[in-house]
Amino acid sequence: MNTAPGLVTLCSLFLASALAWAQDVSFDAIQPILQARCVMCHASEAAPLGLRLTSLEELLKGSRNREVVKPGDPAGSELVRRLKGQSQPRMPMTGPPFLSDAEIALFEGWIAGGLQPGSQPASATVEPVPPQRPPAGEPVTYAHVAPIFASRCVKCHSSNGLMGSAPEGLLLNAYTAILDRDERMRVVPGAASASELVRRIRGQSRPRMPFDGPPFLSAEETQLIVDWIDQGARDSNGQPAPSPVGARVRLQGVLGEGWTLDSLPLVVGPGTRLDKSPEAGDYVEVRGRWGADGRLLVERIRRR
Repeated sequence: MNTAPGLVTLCSLFLASALAWAQDVSFDAIQPILQARCVMCHASEAAPLGLRLTSLEELLKGSRNREVVKPGDPAGSELVRRLKGQSQPRMPMTGPPFLSDAEIALFEGWIAGGLQPGSQPASATVEPVPPQRPPAGEPVTYAHVAPIFASRCVKCHSSNGLMGSAPEGLLLNAYTAILDRDERMRVVPGAASASELVRRIRGQSRPRMPFDGPPFLSAEETQLIVDWIDQGARDSNGQPAPSPVGARVRLQGVLGEGWTLDSLPLVVGPGTRLDKSPEAGDYVEVRGRWGADGRLLVERIRRR
């Protein structure tokens, strides 16, 4: 079968252009993407599989299992395969959204061009971007707390995390997953003290999280998450989460006098089931539903 000369010429020009573009891509082009989307997890001794992405030198070392980039071979490079979802789990673990096609193309071009080093020494490192508070007068949104979840929680609480499936089915890699209420609500918008997520972070519910602590979250990180929930658990665009009324809630903590749970008021009525004779000072599990008046309507209290 003969190929039209014009088509051959067009393909040749396209290939030459692509190769020339690939040779122009240096590590300078991809380092900002690594800092924004990857080093929040791949930065310390606890980095998954030992893969640190804080510098060109560390990236080229690869993981404990293998090299992750092969010069001149984007399709055979594990880094690209993870970014595209051809190998699982897909990266970044905080996706979706994952990297855009244009961002992935930069990685492919850099690898195809032979891993050009860029303007900085190979050992030059970048640090994860620390959590940022919004300007005064503006609400905390998911965009402000997502980096905390990504760096300390997502390694386990994702579909293909270090423990396999997410513990207790809790996914912390996306806004909609965190606010999921099918089984029970872990984040109660407007009520951080009634949110299981916060109580785990503080150690009021056991085991304390993150599971690899200490160190646990700093006071600043914890307060940022508390403020996010108390201000309505807003999405990245600033829209408050749907009303939690009627959602199932399950909490653990120390039962106090006058039906409180670590100072959280409980609504206990004739229909509330009391198992194992719980008394003030006992560590208990509380189950109920979130009421329209912003209180927890308790269905069961069990001493643990």
